[in-house]
Order: sequence, then structure tokens, then C-alpha cells
Amino acid sequence: MNKNTVLAWATAIMIIVGLILIALGAFRYNDIAGWGFAAVGIGFFAIAWVFNALKGRV
Repeated sequence: MNKNTVLAWATAIMIIVGLILIALGAFRYNDIAGWGFAAVGIGFFAIAWVFNALKGRV
């Protein structure tokens, strides 16, 4: 496994976790906590985007 493969796996896992967090915020927690879950899920998307941009450069 080289560094690009590791970054690809990390990106995929972070996208999945981000989707799960957004789904929890949308469907499970209907109060203020749902907004927090959704915000953290969007943060996971941002970090996954950075990991994807780093592929081939590190």
C-alpha cells in the first residue's frame, strides 16, 4: 500500500462517516444537536476534500 492508496482509503472512510453524521443530524436528532452533527459531517467532507487534493503531492 503506497501513500496514495492510504489517502484514497482515508478519503473514502471520511466521506462515509460524514454521510452518517449528516444522516444522524437529519433523521435521528431533530433538536439543536442535529445541527451539530450536520456541521461535523460537513467538516468531515472538507477534510476528505483536502486528503483527496493531497494525493500525488505528498
